[in-house]
Amino acid sequence: MRIAVNTRLLISNRLEGLGRFTAETLRLITTQHPEHEFYFLFDRPYSQEFVFSKNVTPIVVKPPARHPVLWHVWFELALPKVLKKIQPDLFLSPDGFLSLNSSFKCLPVIHDLNFAHNPQDLAKSHAWFYNRYFPKYADKATRIATVSEFSKQDIVTQYGIDPSKIDVVYNGVSERFTSLTKEKKEDVKKKWSTDVPYFIYVGSIHQRKNIERMLKAFDAFKNGSGLHNKFVLVGNKKWWTSGMEQTLNGMQFKNDVIFTGRVSDEDLNDLMGAAEANVYVSTFEGFGIPIIEAFQSGVPVITSNTTSMPEIAGDAALVVNPLEVDAISEAMLQLTSNEKLREKLIVKGKTQASQFTWQRTADLLWDSIEKSIS
Repeated sequence: MRIAVNTRLLISNRLEGLGRFTAETLRLITTQHPEHEFYFLFDRPYSQEFVFSKNVTPIVVKPPARHPVLWHVWFELALPKVLKKIQPDLFLSPDGFLSLNSSFKCLPVIHDLNFAHNPQDLAKSHAWFYNRYFPKYADKATRIATVSEFSKQDIVTQYGIDPSKIDVVYNGVSERFTSLTKEKKEDVKKKWSTDVPYFIYVGSIHQRKNIERMLKAFDAFKNGSGLHNKFVLVGNKKWWTSGMEQTLNGMQFKNDVIFTGRVSDEDLNDLMGAAEANVYVSTFEGFGIPIIEAFQSGVPVITSNTTSMPEIAGDAALVVNPLEVDAISEAMLQLTSNEKLREKLIVKGKTQASQFTWQRTADLLWDSIEKSIS
């Protein structure tokens, strides 16, 4: 069997949500299915680290596609020529994009439809592209994979897709996330938070991640509790807005907010494991990997009562309305003042995290691949 894969998000030292899903699942699938051929289609020079096994053939398809105009060129003009040469049994696209100008069976992974609900969260050109083409991709797809029951139902509702055509392929969590010793936690705090406890947020610094309300909630927590906690935000400020800037500058405790930018995997593991709590109160998520990363690290979580997050967190997190600053602030106070609650959530979090492994993800995605080809 020949499987062509859109691997344009496999970029060394720059793996984020979709790139991480792509890397973790393909590493397992390609090595565990040596009898099949995989063609990895990159849009730029690739790192050898992503050629996971001997049955992987990497191909660079130009031009680099990081803008709607170039998305169209790559998927509709350049990619069909390459696919015609490969003659794959299936085209797998972990970021959901497809080529409408090719006739091969195809399996997109559509992680969420935030762009349909909140187009204002994206640049106008991006929102236009997603909302014009993703309904076409969903209709063209042989099957669709997605990362939660919430996203499955959203695709059914928004695009009128038969639910029997959609497979839920939950994300996993890396085994490198683990509980830290007391001594290690102290070392991490000395390095990152001037030796005081801290809340952590991990993810892109993006409008839909609810950055402004998190900052306001932290300020209210500090003002009401008198505690020395810091707030460490780990992520790229690529989508930083004037509203975020105004909120930050208006904070009473601005100096207790730490932006680390992108960090190494090792530093991320340490930062998560040493945190007092993970604050992940996004307004819209198809899954929310940092929730599970915190659980596995033995760190309690505050998350949202919207979209997929209650499904992923189960009963192992404090679940709040992400639009209510006071609710987020109160949850922060609970997790710094109630040790029994912390211990209960840590135990439940470990149990919840055990359900989400990358091996399970790879197995579910492989099942979806086989259904698509049969």
